[in-house]
Amino acid sequence: MDPVIVVGAGPVGLALALALARHAVPSVVLDENSGEQEARPARTVVLRPDTAALVARLGCATVRDQGTHWSGWRTLRRKQRVRLLTFDDGPCPGDAPPRGDDSVASPLHIPQHALTRALRDAADDQELIHRVTGCRVDSLEQDPDGVTVHTREPDATWWRGSHVVGCDGARSTVRKLLDIRFPGRTSVERHAVATLRTELPWPGEGTLHRLPPWRGAGGEVIARPLPENTWRLDWLLPPRGDLVTPDTLVARVRDTLAGWCGETPPYELVDTGVHTVHHRLARSWRVGRAFLAGDAAHLLGAVGTQEVDEGLRDIDNLAWKLAHVWHHGPSEPLLDSYEDERRGAVAARLRTADQALPVLRGGGVLRGRLPGAARGYDTLLTDAHTGQGPLGAPPVYAHSPLTPAPGPAQIPIGTEGGAPVFDVRVTTPEGTSERLDDRLGRGRLLVLLVAPGTGVWERRHWQGAGVMPRLAAAVSTLPVRAELLVTESYPGASAHAVIVVRPDGHLVAAFAGVRPAELYAVADALRGGEPAPTPTDRTADVN
Repeated sequence: MDPVIVVGAGPVGLALALALARHAVPSVVLDENSGEQEARPARTVVLRPDTAALVARLGCATVRDQGTHWSGWRTLRRKQRVRLLTFDDGPCPGDAPPRGDDSVASPLHIPQHALTRALRDAADDQELIHRVTGCRVDSLEQDPDGVTVHTREPDATWWRGSHVVGCDGARSTVRKLLDIRFPGRTSVERHAVATLRTELPWPGEGTLHRLPPWRGAGGEVIARPLPENTWRLDWLLPPRGDLVTPDTLVARVRDTLAGWCGETPPYELVDTGVHTVHHRLARSWRVGRAFLAGDAAHLLGAVGTQEVDEGLRDIDNLAWKLAHVWHHGPSEPLLDSYEDERRGAVAARLRTADQALPVLRGGGVLRGRLPGAARGYDTLLTDAHTGQGPLGAPPVYAHSPLTPAPGPAQIPIGTEGGAPVFDVRVTTPEGTSERLDDRLGRGRLLVLLVAPGTGVWERRHWQGAGVMPRLAAAVSTLPVRAELLVTESYPGASAHAVIVVRPDGHLVAAFAGVRPAELYAVADALRGGEPAPTPTDRTADVN
């Protein structure tokens, strides 16, 4: 079968190619640039724990060394501290319930060029990825068996693929060739940005300072640490204000440092820029065998939302679905679910941000319909910057066509249907112990049995005891590839609970004991419900 064609070699396009390779799907990455990205320290990316874990799974675990996991986050208003969060060093351990307001999982802050370089190096080491530079797409054709993409510069070439995914940015050629509208708002927010080396009173902590008390500070200043005593500072600007000159930016730097430190400390200005945020959402994310992801599908970034973060979530959602179709044949409902889930999640994020902006930036009272209104402006913004709440938390696909409606055999656990599961420690049938996150992204449905005591018993004892043989038999008859795992415990789940997890780590369902018929049904729904042989063993369920 032909490879998947990925147009664009930024973080989203490269991550998609790596995710497909992890599912044993080949790809061709078409990059209209030379393949190198200019180092711009003022252009950085904040990866939430779920997307940082995704990047690590894709073979870029060392990217952590290029960025910083913040130790905390403080929110100031005028001269007072209104909130202080403590971060853990790295992603949230999944074998404990979610933490309270005072302790949350730490985001990873990294220069975008460092992230792109790490993904590019990992892609170049993959035999299943063919990256081509200096080629510009100028036409796209589809037929029942695949897609054909034409590129020019330096040589005119036709590329044949099973599907094509446009990851080619805000000015996406793929989107234009598909004649998909891209409505939205321009210049929603503007920020003056400076990256500098200095010492601040709160090393390692991010800071949101609303209404700083010194003259000329504007309405908001954000400081986010990077490695080696480097900080990125963002000053909120009027949407359509005057140009930011070098002199005015230096004055902002000096006044801000003096306001925080009492006097301006020594500093080295590394890079500067002006960041303009637009909010846009493509009308469609799929046309036949062509898809959009990342900036080609959506633009956001105001009030703490993160564009690259959402783009990585796009490809994590799309990769396993393309892989299933590539290996096992067509499933229109499965491919349609990409737009249902991801466009719906991003639209909700944009809707919340657009409702919040007039109040957060223009004063007034939050309306009752705004999620998070009771917690106030500062909490809403803090949650957005730290990966929580309606503007920052990972998406929940509760209303996805792939998420079954609760039935009598299903049980509630500490994760709601369609939400990301906890990264608990698991034991494989071979007896090895790993984190659940390490088993994701391999094209398999994960079936997790909660079995206290398996950690202290030898594998030969528990593998043939209790409900394990029945569950193994049920898993072997599923209509999709599946892997059976065992865990000592899972938040909110009782012993012998069976938890079904998608290849991208979102919960499908949980059952009280072994339920072969229900297990088969949710697995069948997950692949889009195309016809498949029914399991031969339909004996009574066992608890």
